[in-house]
Amino acid sequence: MSARGRSYRYVGPAGLKAAVQPGDGGRRIGSAVDFGSWVVEQSAAELAEPFTFVVGVDGVLRLAPRRSEHVACAGGGMVLSAGEISFMREADRWTVSEVSNQSTGYCPDVSSWAEVARALDVVGLQRPSGFTHEIVFRRCPDCQEHNVVREDDFVCVFCGSDLPAAWNVDPTA
Repeated sequence: MSARGRSYRYVGPAGLKAAVQPGDGGRRIGSAVDFGSWVVEQSAAELAEPFTFVVGVDGVLRLAPRRSEHVACAGGGMVLSAGEISFMREADRWTVSEVSNQSTGYCPDVSSWAEVARALDVVGLQRPSGFTHEIVFRRCPDCQEHNVVREDDFVCVFCGSDLPAAWNVDPTA
């Protein structure tokens, strides 16, 4: 783990990471000014959908259109968290209305919320107290497939083996 928290390397399809080009990456949002500049560039249709986000190992939020791959948003690098995020206008300020750790490329643990919260606080965005939709990822120790655990059923959907209680998606972590 880094001084900030656990970092996650990309564990998705190799072809998606290979397609990341130099200069790819989501828009860096390190301040309220950065967010203000970014949000005025978004159309109403774009703002009606969630955005892809990562928190880089530098602790900075990066945003990209929803259909972007998380690994592209991260410029191919490691992250402290990744998922989807939605914003809404309340009175005269922007707030985070929904945020999840839904990233099958990085499969971040729900504990990565702390890094998301820090990054949003730096930007000055009002936010929920945790992920509004938590995804529990596990790697099967028998068949090695990545699983999404639903309803606390820690059983591999591919081979039926028991899944561990603790996050284990990246075998090198």
